[in-house]
Amino acid sequence: MTTAATATGHTLEVRRVIRETHDAVSLEFDLPRGEAGFRYQPGQFLTLRIPGGEGAVSRCYSLSSAPALDRYPQITVKRTVDGLASNWLCDNAVPGLKLESLRPAGVFVPKQWDAPFVLIAAGSGITPVMSILKTALTEHRNRVQLVYANRDSDSVIFAAELAELQRKFAKRLSVQHWLESDKGRPTPESLRAELTVPKNSRAYLCGPAPFMAVAESALSAAGVSRDRIHKEVFVSLSSDAFDTPIASVEPVGSDVATVTAEVDGDEHVVSWPRQTPLLDVLLREGIDAPYVCREGSCGGCAFTLVSGEVRMLANDTLDKYDLDKGVRLACQSLPVTDTVRAVFDQ
Repeated sequence: MTTAATATGHTLEVRRVIRETHDAVSLEFDLPRGEAGFRYQPGQFLTLRIPGGEGAVSRCYSLSSAPALDRYPQITVKRTVDGLASNWLCDNAVPGLKLESLRPAGVFVPKQWDAPFVLIAAGSGITPVMSILKTALTEHRNRVQLVYANRDSDSVIFAAELAELQRKFAKRLSVQHWLESDKGRPTPESLRAELTVPKNSRAYLCGPAPFMAVAESALSAAGVSRDRIHKEVFVSLSSDAFDTPIASVEPVGSDVATVTAEVDGDEHVVSWPRQTPLLDVLLREGIDAPYVCREGSCGGCAFTLVSGEVRMLANDTLDKYDLDKGVRLACQSLPVTDTVRAVFDQ
């Protein structure tokens, strides 16, 4: 048996280690596509517990595989300077290694596939973008433009796979590599010159924050409205995502609302103290609501607000498009109205 369900997710076994570049590897997990409890969407990520000399740490890694195309789920890890987890995985991951994982999470997932896609990535930001790109090409019919920035040609992750996809889908896919060794760092003006943006395009960005700011400015100059630009933002976890002390926390306050929460198809009606975040309330009731960071940084506890109103204490990951669609973060949500209906369907 290569996977086992745990209280927080799964134990995954590495099936294959693929050396992508001198400082990046892909880890393929021996978990058949569609196994119950481990279905994922293009653009989502896994939260792994990584062992190390100073104790285990929690880190989020995007899935680079496409759920409808690739038989096994795969993450891609790029070594970072002083990165405890990335260096450990690049140096120690071998077939047979077992890692504890929370279930797939994240809201960097296209909801509509009928518009042209403009995908802009830098470095390891190609990871969730690759999942989206392969899904668009193989499962849908929209045109895709990818602009991918790296230091030099030796740093390009998935170089051969991208070349093959461009050959196979020549009429629908355009791939443009931006190499700093040749062109220097991109600016809004120089990046804008690389873009061909059809009307009604949707854009998906992933990379370092300064790069995404440049890309967003270039897209805005090309006429893409802010609500059609989607960014994947990761913040390093400051807590152990596999530790669950919240379940023992007493709810705060005697003034309560009522929430009807649908989780994994099951409906729960729960009293909700107005000063206690929704995630705390659900976990205390023994409800297996999804979460990762509990800090408002990752989107792992996202839900759809069907009715009622909530206010969020913090939000570092949901954009205007998500908010307009009713997406909220359970770890940061407090009730405003007396009744709220929430569906965990992200």
